[in-house]
Amino acid sequence: MSDAPRPDPIRWADAGLATRAIHAGQDPDPATGAVMTPVYQTSTFAQSAVGEHAGWDYARGGNPTRDALEVALGSLESAGHGVAFSSGLAACDAVLRQLAPGDHVVMADDVYGGTYRQLDRVHRRWGLAFTPVQLDDLDAVAAALRPETRLLWVESPTNPLLTVFDLAALAALARERGIRTVVDNTFATPALQAPLALGADVVVHSTTKYLGGHSDVVGGAVVTDDDALAEAYRFHANAVGAVPGPWDAFLVLRGIKTLPVRMRAHCAGARAVAEAAEQLPAVREVLWPGHPQHPGHDIAARQMHDYGGMVSLRLTDEAVAKRVCERFRVFTLAESLGGVESLVEHPGAMTHASTADSPIAVPGDLIRLSVGLEEPADLIADLEQALAGT
Repeated sequence: MSDAPRPDPIRWADAGLATRAIHAGQDPDPATGAVMTPVYQTSTFAQSAVGEHAGWDYARGGNPTRDALEVALGSLESAGHGVAFSSGLAACDAVLRQLAPGDHVVMADDVYGGTYRQLDRVHRRWGLAFTPVQLDDLDAVAAALRPETRLLWVESPTNPLLTVFDLAALAALARERGIRTVVDNTFATPALQAPLALGADVVVHSTTKYLGGHSDVVGGAVVTDDDALAEAYRFHANAVGAVPGPWDAFLVLRGIKTLPVRMRAHCAGARAVAEAAEQLPAVREVLWPGHPQHPGHDIAARQMHDYGGMVSLRLTDEAVAKRVCERFRVFTLAESLGGVESLVEHPGAMTHASTADSPIAVPGDLIRLSVGLEEPADLIADLEQALAGT
């Protein structure tokens, strides 16, 4: 592990989110004055004597570009520590690896397919148990908790049904039992939601999505105020090699700088698309937390600054949903989300295919829209033509 002096986050601690996104951990390079954080594309660092170095020795343990990203990640979530990983699932794995055989996790029955797959097909083999629960039912959550429960795993909004959960209430319930609350904040991002301020202990991100924001990098992050946990996550990243390269770290840093302004545009576009979808006879149900009729709308209004850039639609049946996905012209049929370009997918056959026979199987009539930064009028026209004649 590197014992290098990390960039000082204190200077920007009291600044607004947009200012922190641009500056925290990203001061001009003292050697050259470079305004953008340099990409330290090296695997090793020279030592002045055996065991003596400027703070970095081998790039798996630490790299100045990655250090800058980690400070920025912590700052975005108003946390003391950010730890960068090679993917969102690598970040999830680091959190779950702190548990022991026989430990138990309670999570939503509407969770990202990759998270469920990792628990079901990787961690279960090593003695970890888990229970999917409707997290909007606090009595059901309380009933699912066991003496061996160690984690309450929450997404809000969820992927892909966009269910919203009361993070403060869930965190309080878990804390009463001595259980740690982990929130996947990928969909909301720090621009819209602050889980740690609502009582969560750990936040995870797929930085591939909105934080990177340009569909050109894969990465993950864990953020916490807990010193011991942060050290454990850093040790895990180094020990198993689940670290991002310096170029990946640079790309996420670049994306973070525009996160607040991009999220405003994503949210505005999603609102326009969702409202237009409500008027289309082929759409059976619009899932977007900004609609007053959404079951979680009041909670979202209380704990989020806006309602996000994701919209899911339920159509007539699975065959129609798949056919519609292939008819878009502006929306690109592809997995992932959170980029500047709009994407459409059929979760049941794509991102959540591994959950088809599980308790969290996704409805076959569902399509998921990641609303990008194109003109909303163009996206609405594309939606209308894709659904025409269905």
